[in-house]
Amino acid sequence: MINYTWNCKTVDTKPTEGDLTDVVYNVHWIVTAEKGDFTATSIGTQTIELDEDATFVDFDDLTNATLTTWVRAAMEDGQPATIESGLADQITEKETPTSVTRTIED
Repeated sequence: MINYTWNCKTVDTKPTEGDLTDVVYNVHWIVTAEKGDFTATSIGTQTIELDEDATFVDFDDLTNATLTTWVRAAMEDGQPATIESGLADQITEKETPTSVTRTIED
């Protein structure tokens, strides 16, 4: 079984937006897949729109879980699954390589 870990702890904020402070607008994410001794990683960023209808979460109250939920919700339909599927493919390739780079000794 592959375990996926989403790290969404690094963010870009607007110092002020209206009467709000430290408003997250961009999240830098890292997804790591682990299976036994094998790991694979994907990185990227996701823009987050301020939801005027939602309760604002103060920066000091943000957690990785909250930011991960926001990132996954903001991604295009199926994108989180596509990221994880791509990492699973990398793990499979590491477990049973279809190509190996080798150097000859002269």
